Amino acid sequence: MKRLTWFALAVTLIATGFAVKTPYQAVLQHSRIRGRPHGPNVCAMQNIQGSDKKYFTNCKQWYHRKICGKPTVVSYECCPGYEKVIGEKGCPAALPLVNIYKTLGVVGASTTKMYSERANLQEEIEGPGSFTFFAPSNEAWAALPMEILDALVSNVNIELLNALHYHMINKRLTSDDLKHGTSFPSMYQDLDVHIHHYSNGIVTVNCARLVKTDQHATNGIVHVVDRVITAITNNVNSLIDTDDDLDTLRTAVAAAGLTNLLENEGSYTIFAPTNEAFEKIPPETLTRILGDPLALKDLLNYHIVKNLHCSESIVAGTPLETLQGTVLEVGCDGEEMTINGKAIVAQRDKLGTNGVIHYVNELLIPDSAKTLLELAEGSVVTTASKLFKDAGLTDHLIGSEAVTLLAPLNDAFKDKSLAMTPDMKKLLRNHILKEKFSSKSLYHGQELETLGGVKLRVFVFRNNLCIENACIAAHDKNGRFANMFIIDKLLTPPMGTVMDVLKADDRFSTLVGNIQRAGLTELLNKKGSYTFFAPTNAAFSAIPPADLNRLMRDPKELANLLKYHIGEDFLVSGAVTSHTRVTPLTGDKLELGTRNSTIYVNRVPVVEADLMATNGVVHAVGVIVKPLPPKILSDQAEGSTIRRTSAVWAGSQVIKNDLFQKVLRSQSSRTMSRVQ
Repeated sequence: MKRLTWFALAVTLIATGFAVKTPYQAVLQHSRIRGRPHGPNVCAMQNIQGSDKKYFTNCKQWYHRKICGKPTVVSYECCPGYEKVIGEKGCPAALPLVNIYKTLGVVGASTTKMYSERANLQEEIEGPGSFTFFAPSNEAWAALPMEILDALVSNVNIELLNALHYHMINKRLTSDDLKHGTSFPSMYQDLDVHIHHYSNGIVTVNCARLVKTDQHATNGIVHVVDRVITAITNNVNSLIDTDDDLDTLRTAVAAAGLTNLLENEGSYTIFAPTNEAFEKIPPETLTRILGDPLALKDLLNYHIVKNLHCSESIVAGTPLETLQGTVLEVGCDGEEMTINGKAIVAQRDKLGTNGVIHYVNELLIPDSAKTLLELAEGSVVTTASKLFKDAGLTDHLIGSEAVTLLAPLNDAFKDKSLAMTPDMKKLLRNHILKEKFSSKSLYHGQELETLGGVKLRVFVFRNNLCIENACIAAHDKNGRFANMFIIDKLLTPPMGTVMDVLKADDRFSTLVGNIQRAGLTELLNKKGSYTFFAPTNAAFSAIPPADLNRLMRDPKELANLLKYHIGEDFLVSGAVTSHTRVTPLTGDKLELGTRNSTIYVNRVPVVEADLMATNGVVHAVGVIVKPLPPKILSDQAEGSTIRRTSAVWAGSQVIKNDLFQKVLRSQSSRTMSRVQ
């Protein structure tokens, strides 16, 4: 029995040691740890430079030395409930336990103490009881608009007393008791005060941040807050209804059928666009959205976040999910609250019973409410957007067709002529697919038909998803009726077989003759998925004439040389990573890699990539590709050395033909060595 008792005690101690701390307590503990070298009960505080805002520090803020994007200065202060003793290190002494009235004077709330005396509240907070007082700091009273302060102090027995009673709860609540989303009846007509305890350790009451918590008193507890709070009686829909700056929003909410949502119970954050925000939108865009119930509902839901976030809870960029389904990046830049990186919040923290409103002076339009043209404009595909319009394709970009736009990045047009020729118009029509697709639904070998009637192939690689030579460079943009894929290159649909591609390019005239001489014409015309590292005329010209002549007289040896340049599998440039390997029709694997946007095959640079064919892809090389030197692999565990001999023949056969070796040692190969 005694052993069982000791076991139960041990379990209790362990459970206590590992008890889950509230976010605030976790941050406070981190501040204590950082302040420990300065003595007992010292907390590290981070003060934003140029302001009076101080925060207990968490790990991320400590190392970044930034809050809201601004540098901070670290100071060391007594942790809540402790004070310094002259001649001793740190803060060894607990604050004297006195009543709430006297406590206000020693925790930075002397103005609240003064107004408590004027409102005849002193006797109540000196006497018996168990209260929680959310006491505005001296700075909070100083920041109160003068007309409001005058109204309070001109009627101290009613207005000021009621205001102070609204800051009080008739029971003792420590920071641990202030759970996220809870409400407590105040001592003013039992009107609730609303608590939010965020994961970053910030605690707010009616969106006022607790700056000094858990200041214990004989008759309760004091939490110092950074603003004077006011009673909350209306839901967010009523707040919108009664604000002239939100007239357009009110009309839009009613048209979208969202009135009941904003009247019912909940805990929302609404980034409410002002009338000015709506006026900034082009009239045709606004008319289109207001006349489209689905687009309008998406637009408004994009302004509503599922959980309540007071501005004081934001100390760094935070992705918040909206009712529309996507996220807003809500952050701060010094004193400014930002949305998607822009300081567009004009007024903050208008609190209702079921949420909080932040006024924004710019309309947030989600992709799901945009046309293709609106998706493209103001993004990284503006060049393509202009070209599509110049090509007379605007109707496809602003209409209700269920299509998919393949929009090349602006960088894809560098060093390219943007003249609107018939060929360019035809090419651009082949950048619009006849159906609405999601990239997640595409599969290898799938064919996608364009407005131009061309069927484009889908290729799925380990590191990329590509349509012909162009790979998808960003997440899908899903518009109201159509989708947009951002691609890294201008599409080049296949114009024939590999042999057709080579014949159509004068740079490969020597290669075409050699292919015919080697009997490989049929191979490169038949169905397949080849990757041909095609030597240009310059590559063959670099071979010494005598060696070249001998090679031309031996079709079998010529065929082996060419087959070493033909990979068995299809590989566009976007699929090449470091140490990519391709198995040629003859010989050891080809080693591929990239450097400074250039592809290398066995260290030979590709001079032009992605010449698309119906049965493969051609990459032009200016040098004959040869096997890499033998590699020495050291097996330390066995203490043995293994030599891997690069071969050109398939399987384990090694080319020993003198003529082929001379070709590999020719001027062309020496040129290749210089570029390695």
